[in-house]
Amino acid sequence: MRKNTMIAFPNAKINLGLRVVEKRLDGFHNIETIFIPIGLRDIIEVIPSSFTSISFSGLVVDASAEENLCMRAYNLFKADIGCGNVSIHLHKVIPFGAGLGGGSSDAAFTLKMLTTLFQSNISTRKLKEMAGLLGSDCPFFIDNRPAIAQGKGEILEPVSLALKGYHLVLVNPGVHVSTKEAYSCVRPRKHETSLLSLIAEPVHRWQGLISNDFEESVFQAHPVVAQLKQEILNNGAIYASMSGSGSSVFGLFEKPLIGAQELFPNYTTFSQIL
Repeated sequence: MRKNTMIAFPNAKINLGLRVVEKRLDGFHNIETIFIPIGLRDIIEVIPSSFTSISFSGLVVDASAEENLCMRAYNLFKADIGCGNVSIHLHKVIPFGAGLGGGSSDAAFTLKMLTTLFQSNISTRKLKEMAGLLGSDCPFFIDNRPAIAQGKGEILEPVSLALKGYHLVLVNPGVHVSTKEAYSCVRPRKHETSLLSLIAEPVHRWQGLISNDFEESVFQAHPVVAQLKQEILNNGAIYASMSGSGSSVFGLFEKPLIGAQELFPNYTTFSQIL
C-alpha cells in the first residue's frame, strides 16, 4: 500500500418505515423514516496525486466522472475547506436505484476520508452540513448509526433498536427506480402515531404497522417488487419491506434463511446477522 493511501468501505442502509409527510415550498418533501446501516459495502481508495482523477470497477457506473458523488464530494471539500489533488478509485458493489443509499454513502465516506487525509480540523456538524449539500440522506452516513430522520432526511436523532440476533435478508431484483419518479407518484400524508412509538412494539407486530409509503406506486409500476416482498414473507420473515424508494426488499428472520441465494437465483441477495 502506498504512503498516505486511504481505503474505506462505505456501507448501505435500509429504511425501517418511510413516510412522506408533506411537500415543501422548495419542491422537496418532508419525510419520517428510520435509517439502519447494513454490511453491504462499496470500496473507496483515495491517494494523494499530482492531478485529480476517478476510476471505477465492479458494477458499471454510467454517470460521468464529474457527476459522480465521490467527485462532487471532493470538489465541495476542496472549495470549502481546501485540499490537494487526489486519485479516487471506487469499486461499486451496492446496486444503483435500489433504495440502499450507496451513492450517498460513497459521498459521505469520501468527505470523512478527505478530512483525515488532509488533517482538517472540522467538526462532525460541519461534515453533516457539507454532506447535506450532496444528498438528503448523506448526513446519516457521517455518524452511520441507527437514527430517525425527519425533514428531507437530514434531521437525525439516534435511536435504539432491539434487533440484535435477527437475521436480515436483502434482495435486489435489478429494477432501477428513479427517486424523482417515486416521489412524483406518492401522496404526502401525516400520521397520528410516530415511528418511534411503533418500533417500541415487538418486532413480530411490525408487519402492518410500519410501512413504506412508496410501496403502493412502486408495486404498481414494478409488480416484481411486490412479488418479491410476498415471497420473503412466505419464506418465514416476521417483517418485510421495500427499502427507500425501491427496488430492494428486505426481510427480518428469527432464524437464518438457509439457501437464500438459491431461493432467489435471479436476484442479488445479501444476508447478515444484525
